[in-house]
Amino acid sequence: MALLGGSDVAPVRVENADGKSRFFLTADHAGRAIPAALGDLGVRAAEMDRHIAWDIGIAGVTSRLAVALDATAVFQAYSRLVIDCNRQTYVASAFPVVSEATPIPGNVGLHEDDKLARQREIFEPYHHEIKRLLTARTAMRPIYVAMHSFTPVYLNVARPMHVAVLYNRRPAFSKLVAALLRREAGLMVAENEPYRVSDETDYGVPVHAEAAGLDYVEVEIRQDLIASERGQAEWAARLAGILPLALAQLEENGL
Repeated sequence: MALLGGSDVAPVRVENADGKSRFFLTADHAGRAIPAALGDLGVRAAEMDRHIAWDIGIAGVTSRLAVALDATAVFQAYSRLVIDCNRQTYVASAFPVVSEATPIPGNVGLHEDDKLARQREIFEPYHHEIKRLLTARTAMRPIYVAMHSFTPVYLNVARPMHVAVLYNRRPAFSKLVAALLRREAGLMVAENEPYRVSDETDYGVPVHAEAAGLDYVEVEIRQDLIASERGQAEWAARLAGILPLALAQLEENGL
């Protein structure tokens, strides 16, 4: 039985599909839609406005950055509470029963068939489109840019950094981006905080970038800085300046 119906949005959206830039942008948590068949997952509407449901502000930053760079951008429309498209589907956090301290009743006791439906109709179309577009750009040697945002406070612990750069294998480009961000006055820049990239906690970077031998960066921006359109425009402009500089340095160093 199909999960998505006629009133549901498509799971994947592509902007600037013919972009000429080597940069290739993804936003795994850009949306907070829930399929009509799943109701509200037992989660109050106010909770769906919070970071537990999506990466606040990142869709706006990514759209603006795609225009500024002439880059292709791929967006996931559904909430990570339905299925987290930046997780391997076999890990528990792909279908969270609690997010931060908020219970997700609609995910309790999920049958394997229900998980497979979400994987088949949301997760797979999104990642198949990313793979298709990257494959078409093989000759360009694309630079994979995973766009995310993080909450300023998590479980009562403050996160003072303004931006973080995450990486695991093949860190050269990410480290160049971090160094350039540190040149920006007043910015507190973290590396591999408040998260780290791993095969268990991530999908996009390990599967689409590292496994394919692509250079990449995973960018995490603090959500209060990009909750407004003004903040989104500021960060898009900042990254539109930094990413090409980092790429130039990468090529200059022969990395």
